[in-house]
Amino acid sequence: MTTILIVEDNHALASGVALHLRGEGHEVFVAESGTKALAIARKRAPRLVVLDLTLPDMDGFDVLRAIRADDELATVPVLILTARPPELGALAGFRLGADDYVAKPFRLLEVAARIAALLRRSGESPNAPGRERKVPEPFRCDLFEIDPAKCEVRREGALVPLRPKEYDLLIALLGRRGSVVSRADLLREVWGYDRMVMSRTVDTHVAELRRKLERDPAAPEHILTVRSRGYRMV
Repeated sequence: MTTILIVEDNHALASGVALHLRGEGHEVFVAESGTKALAIARKRAPRLVVLDLTLPDMDGFDVLRAIRADDELATVPVLILTARPPELGALAGFRLGADDYVAKPFRLLEVAARIAALLRRSGESPNAPGRERKVPEPFRCDLFEIDPAKCEVRREGALVPLRPKEYDLLIALLGRRGSVVSRADLLREVWGYDRMVMSRTVDTHVAELRRKLERDPAAPEHILTVRSRGYRMV
């Protein structure tokens, strides 16, 4: 039985998600405040946290920071629920270590699909059994270089700190050797989602990669958008 913690002060919303997850055989705890959420997380060590950003006693980002600062909880997958614009909610959450986000209002089945995918991937390495893939050749350009064998990315010689999903996304693009890869394929390969899941997660992570690696993120030279098709690396 998998333990899941839902942090949400909207009782009806939290109850609906909890009821669905319990029906799938999960053990679910619900916290309506950040303080209660952290107490439950430290006591129950959930395998996944569903986190609303707007709580009555503290900001959801503060809860996320506390989770990532706790050695016992540092790697637990966190799915953010937010009504905030992507640049204020999802992007900031990713920078603090969130794994994915769902914008409010949302469909219950959408949240359930995201949770199932995150649970499948929790504890897996990028080359976990059953998801084996060939390690791409090193990539070098005028600005940055990627060494997949060492899992290192450097920009002008300086090591670039990437979140796990950012690195996995970069390697997925690199492995296509310049070919276009669709958002759906990236969602499946990097996040483990099926084709029924629609998400702007890929776009948000691409924006972060460009911020960290490109000379001008607004006019990228290497991580390119191919309109209506997806992305490619050149």
